[in-house]
Amino acid sequence: MGFNSMEDPKKLEEGPGHDPIVTEKEPKTTMVDQTEEESKMTTNEPMMKQKSKRVATLDAFRGLTIVVMILVDDAGGVYERMDHSPWNGCTLADFVLPFFLFIVGVAIALALKRVPNTKQTVRRIIIRTLKMLFWGIILQGGYSHAPYDLSYGVDMKNIRWCGILQRIALVYMVVALIETFTAKLRPTVIEPGYFSIFTAFRWQWLGGLIAFLIYMITTFALYVPNWSFTIHQDVGSETFTVECGMRGHLGPACNAVGYVDRQVWGINHLYSQPVWIRLKACTLDSPESGPLRSDAPTWCRAPFEPEGLLSSISAILSGVIGIHYGHVLIHFKGHVERLKQWISMGVGLMIIAVVLHFTDAIPINKQLYSISYVCFTAGAAGVVFSALYILIDVWEKRAPFLLFEWIGMNAMLVFVLGAQGILAGFINGWYYKSIDNNLVNWIRDHVFINVWNSERSGTLLYVIFVEITFWGVISGILHKLGIYWKL
Repeated sequence: MGFNSMEDPKKLEEGPGHDPIVTEKEPKTTMVDQTEEESKMTTNEPMMKQKSKRVATLDAFRGLTIVVMILVDDAGGVYERMDHSPWNGCTLADFVLPFFLFIVGVAIALALKRVPNTKQTVRRIIIRTLKMLFWGIILQGGYSHAPYDLSYGVDMKNIRWCGILQRIALVYMVVALIETFTAKLRPTVIEPGYFSIFTAFRWQWLGGLIAFLIYMITTFALYVPNWSFTIHQDVGSETFTVECGMRGHLGPACNAVGYVDRQVWGINHLYSQPVWIRLKACTLDSPESGPLRSDAPTWCRAPFEPEGLLSSISAILSGVIGIHYGHVLIHFKGHVERLKQWISMGVGLMIIAVVLHFTDAIPINKQLYSISYVCFTAGAAGVVFSALYILIDVWEKRAPFLLFEWIGMNAMLVFVLGAQGILAGFINGWYYKSIDNNLVNWIRDHVFINVWNSERSGTLLYVIFVEITFWGVISGILHKLGIYWKL
């Protein structure tokens, strides 16, 4: 990871993010212009010597996803209905991670349009994967306690190995390696017909099919035995047993997703605050947080990993669908052809998901990363991406989305410092007498909550007009200076 600066940020034809994807006004090619990521993957020359262009729609979509992430993370505490669904269902927060994976797929297609050196490309993919794994463990493994706890460090006996960046790293590695090793098998020209793009990139879909089969067979065929966990408290510890002894269960207690993670990582290394604690079976305040019911099942207290191994294998499908959208972007030069492919696929995936969910065949479930959840969120990502494409590239309404675009161009910076609370944690370290008496709390309490006389409204407005606006302005300034923080 590092800061990259372009030599001349004022040249509109060269700086990242200035040019949208090629439209029908530029019929000289059916390929989008080379992106900054592609330059890094396909050449040995220093990056700042490259004349690179970025896809404006993709940057805006990435920025929008970061903004939604900040919103649900920092306002979800008072608006828990926008926070992750306790189990089945889909809320605003549940779209964030699959949207990121969709973006990863689109970006890979653009970055690996040409692979002149397979060995070097594979090396770059592995190095980037390791960087994401490293930062994922630092940020979500338990080492960082920002922004509210000023301490740091983690007991390796309880470190959390999984997380958002770790899942993105796995999906990125698998999808990028498939794209790299099949580069010589791709056609240079796509034959006419709706399904020609699918057959042309059948190896990518084969990879997705393998991930699908591994997930489905394991989920419904693996036997889940009884299991136990221990809760450690100041006055001692208490051990609980969850009775299972079944196959194909999709509830919280006895699903194969949780069983695989308990066996692979160990129960001490799973997420200790799963959102299922807001279920009606666990609290009378559902879907809000509240004290446990006196008759709450034992599993309500148990850990569960929402970014675990088996569910990450299912998440590969989100990346495969994203790379398909990228292939369409590259090989279809007209707006109508692209949108026909994108919207029909997006709507079709959402219909499949809704049917599976409401027939109780396979409910939409983020914690399990169920196939219906993959279809619903990937379809939604395709529809939103298409809408942004229409607004930004077809109707040329780029100005209203510049804040999203700026954040999207420095997404890693905003994710680490903003969404993960590192900057807020640093500011909170400068307090007066009490650790709660800091600048962040003062602005939120006195400028927003007290003025509106409502914690919910004040918090929401604080997140929108302070946090999101702040990162939009910072990202815009960095963009003008040609500074981009990337893995």
